[in-house]
Amino acid sequence: MKKIQIAAHRGVSGANIPCNTPQAYQIALMQGADIVELDVAPSADGALFVFHPGMEKPHLGCAKPIAQMSAAEVSGLRYLNQDDVPTHYGVARLDDVLELLKGRCVVNVDKFWHAPQAIADTIRRHGMADQVIIKTPEKPEYFDAVERFAPEMAFMPVIRYRDSCTELLRQRALHCIGAEVLFEHDSDPVACPEYLEAMHQAGMLVWVNAIVYNERDVISAGHTDDRALAGDPEGGWGVLADRGFDMIQTDWCAMLRNYLQEREERLR
Repeated sequence: MKKIQIAAHRGVSGANIPCNTPQAYQIALMQGADIVELDVAPSADGALFVFHPGMEKPHLGCAKPIAQMSAAEVSGLRYLNQDDVPTHYGVARLDDVLELLKGRCVVNVDKFWHAPQAIADTIRRHGMADQVIIKTPEKPEYFDAVERFAPEMAFMPVIRYRDSCTELLRQRALHCIGAEVLFEHDSDPVACPEYLEAMHQAGMLVWVNAIVYNERDVISAGHTDDRALAGDPEGGWGVLADRGFDMIQTDWCAMLRNYLQEREERLR
């Protein structure tokens, strides 16, 4: 039985420890994550920080986007905890996070399209080109940027409902290893067993999300962390595992790891 890879969504956060911080990534590794997902946000003067763009208000209590701040301004910001109370945790630089994770796990670098050349150069400077997965939405200009600036790095397009690009991407001068798929219904083409089998036959991997980022935006047909932790792990994580997905992104690494281990023992 193949091992399903557990991807930690922005690390593992909660209580007083915010997401996308070195502390959250360290916890993810302690909980058995195989992959750590992080977001990259460039400042106005080109410094690269680990932060999800657009989340400045809820996470930092700041209405101004990082993209409009200087690196000095960003370095002075502090996260709020889950009770909206200021903490001592600052916004980490990409350099520091990469060095923390070097040689320890696969690193999913999200928001690559915001500064593709600078991000790719930073990854290479840390000697981690073979340790990362970069992702972009399904847009031709983003694919062109990957081919131009990071052709040797593992790449996954993020696709919704139907896959119309991975076959073409395999013919380009970039290193497409599979796709991250989003789907509202189990019957959507990218969720069907036939699609997963075809991808696996082509040597490609398929990433799925059990996270709930926005309840109004269904991205895994309701097979979510919420469902699993509310008492239906088979209907949550189990369906994704049975369907044959290779990587499951979660906000609950330890719980998912324990479930997958117990499931494997039952199926032996």
